[in-house]
Amino acid sequence: MKIIQQAMAALVFALLLIALPRPSTASSVIVIGAGMSGIFAAKTLYEAGVTDIVILEGSSRIGGRMMKAELGGYTVETGANWYNTGGPLQNVVASLANKTKLRSSRNDNLNMSANTYGQEGSLYPKQLVEQVQKVSSDKESFYERYSAVLSSISKAEGVDIDVSVWKRRGCLESKQTCLDLVILLDSHVDYRVIMSCLPPLFFGGDSVPSSSLEMVIDYFNNDYEDGDPPMVSSLKHTYPRREAMDHGDVTNFVCDPRGFEVLVQDLACQFVNRSSKHSKLLLDKVVKEIFYTTNRGVRVETEDGSAYQAKYAVVSVSLGVLQSNLIRFAPTLPRWKTDAISRFDMAVYTKIFLKFPYRFWPAGPGTGYFFYAHARRGYYPVWQHLENEYPGSNILFATVTGDESRRIERLPDEDVQKEAMDVLRKIYGNGIPEPERILVPRWAMDRLYKGSYSNWPNGYTKAKHDQLRAQVGSVYFTGEHTSSKYFGYLTGAYLGGIDTAKDLIKSIKAERGMTLSRKSIVDIRFEK
Repeated sequence: MKIIQQAMAALVFALLLIALPRPSTASSVIVIGAGMSGIFAAKTLYEAGVTDIVILEGSSRIGGRMMKAELGGYTVETGANWYNTGGPLQNVVASLANKTKLRSSRNDNLNMSANTYGQEGSLYPKQLVEQVQKVSSDKESFYERYSAVLSSISKAEGVDIDVSVWKRRGCLESKQTCLDLVILLDSHVDYRVIMSCLPPLFFGGDSVPSSSLEMVIDYFNNDYEDGDPPMVSSLKHTYPRREAMDHGDVTNFVCDPRGFEVLVQDLACQFVNRSSKHSKLLLDKVVKEIFYTTNRGVRVETEDGSAYQAKYAVVSVSLGVLQSNLIRFAPTLPRWKTDAISRFDMAVYTKIFLKFPYRFWPAGPGTGYFFYAHARRGYYPVWQHLENEYPGSNILFATVTGDESRRIERLPDEDVQKEAMDVLRKIYGNGIPEPERILVPRWAMDRLYKGSYSNWPNGYTKAKHDQLRAQVGSVYFTGEHTSSKYFGYLTGAYLGGIDTAKDLIKSIKAERGMTLSRKSIVDIRFEK
């Protein structure tokens, strides 16, 4: 039966190739998406000798979720905004930033204890905030040790066990919970090994943040980073924070008029030549359907009626797009693939920018951020001004994530402005001015992105993630969501593009029985 189905699929694909209009171009590889992953995949392929490449980008620009916008004469980043430095490993994004002389400022002086406000606008006592921060820091250390224990158990027993951030907090509440975990796993791990990672101060109390102050601090440590609440995020794949552990905890805020996207655009220019006849990069090409087989190539159709044919396709669109119905695969992707795609999480991270006629908030060292503690977790919790980055710009922005992002995206700008101003007036008084302009990115509603970045959810196994990045026939998949270490980060997008290209190169070498090599740099033509 399976052989018959495979034969029918091949026949259908062959008939489609005959019946459909002649492709406007044919090449070895079609790369779908011109963000960090797509461009690096194309670059890696070319440097291995695969020179006939077509890159199809759905928008009118290069950069993907590295996207700038203009606000009152200043460039702001609606998507990716920071990169880390100061760690034991060199951050490839920092290297690219150095090469392009990208302008940035350091954001490592949060001074949260002196800049956290209650729901009615009163400033919390510094000592109280520091006490809650200390408890939160101790919990973070526990999470890292507990994560190591779970990883050890999984490796020793061959069971990929995981819990969410909030579930692991339950282990803080009683020693019996941890013992039950060992029994559940039928593990031979010494009970004392697990107990040794538990700080005594956590026993006998409620470990889930309940007060507004506890929630805003917990939000900053979790949701603000992951784009999801702790009940969603995986234990083993959240702690320790690999990006900070490997690349450092110095956060560099990009404030360059060219935009963060210049890193990818500059890279593309290194291997793009307008006169190339074999390869090209096409903008405003929204892919609607991908026809594929195991070994007979792919055919890609775009919404403008164009068709492109190649031996392989590399799909670098976001996880959110894969989860939507924007691109149809024919035949339908196998169940194991669609399950892996649907069960990984696409987070939403929204920065709401407000430009005012003048500054009414403090400026100077230790004032870059301020925090708002509301009874509803995640309600306009983190604020930042841009006086350090753009002196005299009079720009503030608030960050929301998850369900709050989705709620706000459905509101008109004037309603978002009213909510934001209600918060600011509680803190700074009724005399502050209305903003001159507001900018509300809507990542979840944008059909070309359908979210901000991926997050590893609780219960999602490593084996399932291997399926997420696995090829299906002649179609390969890449993106930050395919990186098991740096998912959600530009580093993951960079490495994901290279790793997928290397997998494809292996397939091409095996098929051709030859070594691919190229001395020169790829030349790809830009077209509109």
